[in-house]
Amino acid sequence: MLVSMKAILEDANTNYYGVMAMNSINIEMARAGIMAAEEEHSPIIIQFGPGQMKNHAHMEEMLPVVEELAKRVHVPVALNLDHGSDFYVIVDCINAGFSNVMFDGSSLPYEENVKRTAIVSALAHGMGCSVEGELGHVGQAADADDDNLDLYTNPDQALDFVTRTGVDALAVAIGTAHGAYPKGKIPKLDFERLHLLKDTLKMPLVLHGGSGSGEENLKKAVAGGINKINVCTDAWQAAKDATLSALRVDPEMDYMHLCMAAEAGIKEFVKDYMKVIGSSGRYIYGKAVSRSSE
Repeated sequence: MLVSMKAILEDANTNYYGVMAMNSINIEMARAGIMAAEEEHSPIIIQFGPGQMKNHAHMEEMLPVVEELAKRVHVPVALNLDHGSDFYVIVDCINAGFSNVMFDGSSLPYEENVKRTAIVSALAHGMGCSVEGELGHVGQAADADDDNLDLYTNPDQALDFVTRTGVDALAVAIGTAHGAYPKGKIPKLDFERLHLLKDTLKMPLVLHGGSGSGEENLKKAVAGGINKINVCTDAWQAAKDATLSALRVDPEMDYMHLCMAAEAGIKEFVKDYMKVIGSSGRYIYGKAVSRSSE
């Protein structure tokens, strides 16, 4: 069932678990993620970024795919625009039926970020669509932005931001970055800052750059208040690894079976990830399972 991302994250916020938000650029990825969620009794968020939609995951094609797949399962599925910055693209996604949009104004001056995010929130909420904002800046792993303390989210400023913009979830910068980290590096996260952010805001918090963060970091981040974890690089790598493994077994494998191998690899990756972040078993017979009933 396709639902608002707000509904998914409010339950995660109340019951202390994380929800996977996977950038899915084709039917194999979307189906692998949603069917993994069904088997794990877990919510899931499927998302595309503007560049991904332009290059491959065309909205006109992928939106009906996600809507149809969501109808087949008994767990909540949200469809999110990831890192939206172009107002016209955001409006198109809201009008098309996305259940959440992210406005990323993190590289703008603070007051401009507040102003633009508030406009997007007002528009989206009027259409029944929830909104994610970003404060602080989650940069690129290749540029070592995860080590730049100047980019981290300030809790006091975050409270002002949330109050003035009305966002439903906030992406925070606590030491992760987008893309692949240098070989052998695992980011050092500022968990003290995360706890302060959660205590201050008491709302769903989002971790961008979840790929390559390590299982221990992910578990501690969820325990500290992260409710949505964005995953792109690791999911794509799972597809690549499964495809290469299939080719090693059968170098003559045809394209259809390579796609099937990639989908199976992604599905197992997603199921394992859901167990790590605590979303497995959260929806039984279409109903949320609260911590008190476990």
